Amino acid sequence: MTETSTEIQNKILAFINRYSDTNSTFQSNSDFNEAALTLFNYQFQNNLPFRKYAQSKRKSPLLVKKWEDIPLMPIQGYKQLTLSTTPITKDESVFMSSGTTDPTHRSRNYHPVFNVWDASMKYPFKQYVLPDRSKMTILGLFPSAITNSNSSLSRYVSKAIDYFGDSKSHVFVNENGMDYQGIVSALNEAQTHRYPVMLLGASFSYIHLLDYLKENNLTFKLPKDSRLFDTGGFKGQSRSISPEKLFQTFQDTFNIDRAHYINMYGMTEICSQCYDQNLFDFYHQVPINYTKKAPAWVRIQILDTNTLKPLPNGKPGLIAYYDLSNWNSCLAILTEDMSVQNSTGFRLLGRIQGAEAKGCSIAVDQLLQANQN
Repeated sequence: MTETSTEIQNKILAFINRYSDTNSTFQSNSDFNEAALTLFNYQFQNNLPFRKYAQSKRKSPLLVKKWEDIPLMPIQGYKQLTLSTTPITKDESVFMSSGTTDPTHRSRNYHPVFNVWDASMKYPFKQYVLPDRSKMTILGLFPSAITNSNSSLSRYVSKAIDYFGDSKSHVFVNENGMDYQGIVSALNEAQTHRYPVMLLGASFSYIHLLDYLKENNLTFKLPKDSRLFDTGGFKGQSRSISPEKLFQTFQDTFNIDRAHYINMYGMTEICSQCYDQNLFDFYHQVPINYTKKAPAWVRIQILDTNTLKPLPNGKPGLIAYYDLSNWNSCLAILTEDMSVQNSTGFRLLGRIQGAEAKGCSIAVDQLLQANQN
């Protein structure tokens, strides 16, 4: 018997609630495997393009017994196909990628409801971004969900403020652009009255802000426990900057130390995010790691770029992302991001390039061929 969408969501929410406060995936291994196989069965039955692809690889719920063997949906599938286990309604929410690589094919991730998405965002944010407090002043440097309803990051910023922002929290970007004077006023107020703030935005949001501050010869000494949250993302922009140089500029401009600068890994096609764990380590007074950690309802594998076989720790490869909160599309995704993993977590290395993409290209060809009819 295949679960209904409501039953699947309830099972995933129960899993998230059960493991929301743990920093170890080991406690959840058996439960994760059971939940992943249940979700695979649901998606196999209700997501036709995924089922066709799985069948072309001779994978089915009867044959797959481990989460590692669930077929990986190439991320290009979100650009080329409609991946949803529920009928798409006229007013249904959909997150779309920026389309900087190919404007004619933007990834689409459909969300009939947001209960699982919100839960998968809320708990890790508290654990890795606010391990020392329940609320603080959050200065958003990315459009809110009201301004940009088709952006997963916009919802992310809005929910962060809803859940964890105090009364002084605000989004400083709207349809007219960035409110630089408003940001400067908020930073000056925090500096004067000595309360910590969190800057929250995409990498390129910070580039624009840093340009403005440099032009106006403005720097700040933000109070103790202030932090800077960089959600990443230079793809398709007119210029980029190395992470090392970017952090040095952050430090010089805002007086933010390395332990209070964090980055996350997220994208349109997935519903959960992974976080640098340095803030968690700092406030728990343990040796600081700067690798990223996945929540208990996510698993990461690093795959060989040619064979798509798992690699041992220390070997760079493609990220395979298994996310239980992706209940309505595909729980197993083959990304186009390179990473290296060790015993503490994983570190991003950038997008796959050129000849390295052989394994991805073959997977995409197989996906499209399986869905020709």
